[in-house]
Amino acid sequence: MNLKHLHVFWTVSRLGGVSRAADQLGLTPQTVSGHLRHLEKELGAVLFRPAGRGLELTEAGHLALSYTDEILKLGGEMKQALSASLQSPMPVLRLGITDVVPKSFAYRLLAPVGKLPDPVRLVCREGSLDVLLAELALQRIDMVVADRPMPSGLAIRGHSHKLGESALAFFGTDSLCNDQGEFPGCLNGAPLLLPGSHAAIRGHIDYWLNDQRLMPRLMGEFDDSALMKAFGQAGAGFFPAPAILADEICARYEVRCIGRVDDLHEVFWAITAERRISHPAIMTVMESARVALFPGANHATDQLP
Repeated sequence: MNLKHLHVFWTVSRLGGVSRAADQLGLTPQTVSGHLRHLEKELGAVLFRPAGRGLELTEAGHLALSYTDEILKLGGEMKQALSASLQSPMPVLRLGITDVVPKSFAYRLLAPVGKLPDPVRLVCREGSLDVLLAELALQRIDMVVADRPMPSGLAIRGHSHKLGESALAFFGTDSLCNDQGEFPGCLNGAPLLLPGSHAAIRGHIDYWLNDQRLMPRLMGEFDDSALMKAFGQAGAGFFPAPAILADEICARYEVRCIGRVDDLHEVFWAITAERRISHPAIMTVMESARVALFPGANHATDQLP
């Protein structure tokens, strides 16, 4: 049994006779009859019975026809899908996003890729900077989005492109805000959630708190920025985040922005293997950062050789 046998069977069942089917298929009636006999032998069932000067389906034939319709339909869909994929394979943009980069920032940065005239398939991986840089060196990803440039002294070829920077803001639930005073004094003795030690901004926050003589109660440290915000939403403590995302954070996590620190800046970088960017989707990402996220910012590129 093969697709040719099924196609002959389907044609005979539709036209009601061997001769008419032979004419349409460009075969001899003997060849058509031979295909039908082979199919009936394979299935162990009689598919047609005489009906006047033609043929009609038996009960087994009706059942076989229902399966044949599905099989031929799937075969046609497979052929179309393969033909389309061979003619115009969709380009892929493989990105590594460090776990300290806010998810909402990553989405806003990458959203314009989905609006390109030629569709691009995104493959996003999350992890620590050292793991993602190793993936970049092995050409498993095309770009890394991080909160710091590529560290010096690594035996990896890469180039850092500054996307932009944002002042830092602090957020908290209404219940926390109502129990405290004015910012930044309200942080003194208050529960606080902070990024983990791997985040580039963490050391700057610690220095700022010490400079302001603030001693909050550190309730948690998080490598994943989304998890930190989830704890903040539950009222576990105040938490910092980029001020450019303030409206979105307040709406999504049902918190309030209690203050902004212009002396603290979180910087975002794109790290690529090539100094000169040629990938159209990466160029779109860089442009979206320049126009939508950080208008008027200093977008220095190629910070490292």
